[in-house]
Amino acid sequence: MNILIVDDNKLNLELFCHMLSMLDTVVARPMADPVAALAWCEQHTPDLVLVDYMMPELDGLEFLRRFRALPGKHEVPVVMVTADTEIAVRHEALRLSANDFLTKPVNHAELNARVGNLLALRRAQLQLAERADWLTHAVRKATADVVAREHEAICRLSRAAEYRDPETGGHLLRMAAYARLTAENLGLNEAKCDLIRDAAPMHDIGKVGIPDAILLKPGPLNEEEIEIMRRHTEIGASILAGSESPLLQVGAIIAHSHHERYDGSGYPRGLAGDAIPLYGRIVAVADVFDALTSARPYKAGWDLQRAIEYMRDGSGTQFDPLCVAALLADVDALLAIQHAYQAHELADLGSPV
Repeated sequence: MNILIVDDNKLNLELFCHMLSMLDTVVARPMADPVAALAWCEQHTPDLVLVDYMMPELDGLEFLRRFRALPGKHEVPVVMVTADTEIAVRHEALRLSANDFLTKPVNHAELNARVGNLLALRRAQLQLAERADWLTHAVRKATADVVAREHEAICRLSRAAEYRDPETGGHLLRMAAYARLTAENLGLNEAKCDLIRDAAPMHDIGKVGIPDAILLKPGPLNEEEIEIMRRHTEIGASILAGSESPLLQVGAIIAHSHHERYDGSGYPRGLAGDAIPLYGRIVAVADVFDALTSARPYKAGWDLQRAIEYMRDGSGTQFDPLCVAALLADVDALLAIQHAYQAHELADLGSPV
């Protein structure tokens, strides 16, 4: 245990060091300059501080005040050495959170007893802090494991919907990455960016409730079939609704709102502008952009410039203008996402990788 001794009298420093040498596992650091001692404390944390009140440049009270203001020093025990008559000083030291006092002339047995007791408390304090850190780490790891398992289950559930649809697994990965990029460029914090990335693949989960005859119909749908197909937004929201999981809650919002249009002509509720949840507005641009630029068995993918022009033309009508601008703010990032998941797309199309 490290004890910092601050006293402008070098003879007192030697005396304190000698008396403390009788305590096991104690290393004394004597310092005659209180300003230098404070500077040392900015980089180090002693286990106990023994400070004299009467010092010419910086008295013990001011040292204590500045010491407590340093990060991580609030819990360190401080013993102040005062004269027997300095009652007001003791009261002020207590207000500044001194832990104990020694009266001049300092008694050897009293010094070691008081310091020994405070060091025992300090050991217990450090052990509790270490235990708390361990528990915090364990909780974080357990939480991360739960989130990872939850994310895996969501991805598998989302892929189940994709297997009933002509779209590919690469679409899920890319559109989720586009959604995160859009959220990041909108200024959302990292947690929300990660949340929308993880929830975005659930956007079409409701397609599991659409009959194969409609979902897999090779030709155009009639009006009645279109209405049935549009129910996948409400089916998806119903599947994901009511969960206590933030991920599933956001997934439900996205499933319900990603086909709304900014001008109010979308479905299922005909919401417009900011009445459409932000998560839905973000996924809408990510979903359509990837659908345009991706190859499918029935179509070739658009080149990047053509897709960008389409997105800009739809800004303010089909899409939230801010979301379009955020998606297209970094073309290099869009290309990097396309390249990163190209192997998934080729595998899904049955081409050699």
